Amino acid sequence: MPESQAALSLDDVTLIGSGLVRPECLVCTSNGDIYSADWRGGVAKSRAFGPHQLFQAEGGAEAIKPNGIALQQDGSFLIANLDDSGGVFRLDRDGTLSDVLRRVDGVDLPATNFVMIDDRGRVWVTVSTRRSPRALGYRPDVDDGFIVMIDGKGSRIVADGLGYTNEVQIDSRGTWLYVNETFARRLSRFRIGEHGTLHDKEVVTEFGPGTFPDGLAFDMEDHLWITSIVSNRVIRVAPDGSQELILEDCDPAHLEAVEKAFQAGTMDRHHLDQIKSRKLRNISSLAFGGRDLRTAFLGCLLGERIAFFRTDVMGRPPVHWHFNT
Repeated sequence: MPESQAALSLDDVTLIGSGLVRPECLVCTSNGDIYSADWRGGVAKSRAFGPHQLFQAEGGAEAIKPNGIALQQDGSFLIANLDDSGGVFRLDRDGTLSDVLRRVDGVDLPATNFVMIDDRGRVWVTVSTRRSPRALGYRPDVDDGFIVMIDGKGSRIVADGLGYTNEVQIDSRGTWLYVNETFARRLSRFRIGEHGTLHDKEVVTEFGPGTFPDGLAFDMEDHLWITSIVSNRVIRVAPDGSQELILEDCDPAHLEAVEKAFQAGTMDRHHLDQIKSRKLRNISSLAFGGRDLRTAFLGCLLGERIAFFRTDVMGRPPVHWHFNT
């Protein structure tokens, strides 16, 4: 029988760290390190106790706006640049910043959302929208997001026409790539073909009012844990698409106002930046960590600390789990 996860309250949530700047994406390793994207132009390394260490690109915030990050085996990072100049970069711990991908299929990458390395060494990159400013993509009828795959043969767009492409994950068998379409409000998946092609798109589940899926992570029961911006929801999605609300932190009146703006096609940046909540600061990602992979750490768009809670279910070890440096 699959393990179940009890619903949690905000009393179950603890905050650690201080002074982080927009820790949108998190990466955890087996020795207790927690890496977070940081808008000072780099990646912060935190632990449960003590100050964080910042690996900052030369030029700092003027050089890059990290959103998604991926840890490489040599200790360097891949960074998705959310600045309008876009692209994927490599950041070494001495501050050296170098290009990885600026153009694909003859097109300059716009603001770039997420980057992930799979167990075959392939790199998956998402672009949420081609529109600028990006808030023009906060619409249910906009579907210009895409997915890029980089392997030994180069880079190419492998999926297009997505409704604000956000984080991606691959199932334990390597058969399906799952993707959150934030403002289409659905979790979709593609069958992974030979040479990393994506085809046979399926909608796994659709989300209702107030849920805007952003981050996702697999547990050992092949359920996906979804984080929703604005509503600060954590939702566990079963393989059959059924949903279980695990955690929530939002003001109903504010959420209703955001929902009305979304439905009217007028949702803008301030709807993300002025959320009302008790403890969570616009959660955007989830990473399992702790020695037993039963701690869920939450990235966010507005806070300077990292929230976490203990889980009944063990998270699936990510590719970088033993990349301890």
